[in-house]
Amino acid sequence: MTPPARTTPSQTKLLIAIKNPFPLWNPPADAAQRMRVRFPGVNIVNLPELTSLEQHLPDTDIFMGYTLGAKLLPFAPILKWIHVVSAGVAQFMYPELLARNLVVTNATTVHCVPVAQHILGMLIALARRFPDCLRYQQQARWAQAELWNSPVKPRELRGEVLLFIGFGAIGSETARLVRPLGMRIWAATHSGRLRAGADLVERVFPSSHMHEALPAADFVVIAAPDTPQTRNMIGARELALMKRSAYLINVARGTLIDEPALAAALKDNLIAGAALDVTAKEPLAAESPLWKLDNCFITPHVSGATESTWDREEELMAENLERWFAGKELLNIVDLARGY
Repeated sequence: MTPPARTTPSQTKLLIAIKNPFPLWNPPADAAQRMRVRFPGVNIVNLPELTSLEQHLPDTDIFMGYTLGAKLLPFAPILKWIHVVSAGVAQFMYPELLARNLVVTNATTVHCVPVAQHILGMLIALARRFPDCLRYQQQARWAQAELWNSPVKPRELRGEVLLFIGFGAIGSETARLVRPLGMRIWAATHSGRLRAGADLVERVFPSSHMHEALPAADFVVIAAPDTPQTRNMIGARELALMKRSAYLINVARGTLIDEPALAAALKDNLIAGAALDVTAKEPLAAESPLWKLDNCFITPHVSGATESTWDREEELMAENLERWFAGKELLNIVDLARGY
C-alpha cells in the first residue's frame, strides 16, 4: 500500500484527544501550546475532554491519542497518521482501520526507561525476598531463619537465566541494565531474531519454540505485544514447564497470561512466585485470588510512571513532525500486519 501523502505545516491539522482516569497519562495543560510555538504553521487542536470529536475529525490530518474507535473513524476521511501515546496499540487493530491507508506510530521508546527500571526492581525484590521481608516487618518478626529455611531461599542474580518473552525497546533496555549483574539473558521473539540488543543476548528462540526455553529459565519477563496470537500465551502448560524456583514477571498486558491458571500455579507453589504490573481487567477486582497469595507481588500498572513521561512524549512527537514535513521515515512505526 502506498504511504499517505505528506502535508506541509500550513496544510496540517493535528488533533490531540487524550483523557485518562490516571492523571499522569494526560498531557500537561501547556503541552499543546509548546507544540504550537515549535510548529507555528500547524493547526493544533487540543480536546482534553474529548468533546466534539465528530466535529473536529473531518479536517484532521494527524491524530494523537490513546484510541479512535471504529465508529469515529468514518468522521476522519483525510486522516493520514495516528500517533498512539502508549506502547500498546491493540485498540487500533480493527478491520476498518487496517483497511485504511494510514501510518500508525506508538510510544514504545517513551516508556522503556522506567519500565526497565521497574523490572530491575522486581528482579531484585523477588530474588532477595523483599515482599516477604515487608510482611514479616508488619508482624514485627525477625524472620531470618524462616526466610533461609523456606523452599525458595534469598539468592543472587548472578548466573541466573532471565528469559524475555518479547524483546523490543523494553527488553533491550532491561538487558542493558541487568547485564552487569551477571545474569544470562535469553529471548523468545516472534521471528527468532532480534532488532536490537543482539550483543546482550546469549540465546534467541522463535516464540513457537518458547517451550524449549521455559524449563531453564530462573526469571521469565513478559514484554510481548498484545495481539490475538499472544493472548493467554502463558497458561497451565507453560507454567508447568517452569522451575518450581522460577519467577514470572509481567509488564506487558494482563491478557497475555491465563490468570486463573496462574493463580492455581501460585497457590500450589508450582513456581516460586509472580510479579504483576498489569492484569487482564484493571483495576484488579477485589475478589481476585491474586491479592491474597503471598507469592504474588502486585504493582498497579505504574511501571511506566515517571515525571519525564510527557517530556519524552512531546519530544518524540516533535521529532516525528519534523520527519513528517521533511519526508523522512517516522520513528516507532507500527507494523499493522503484525499488530505491533
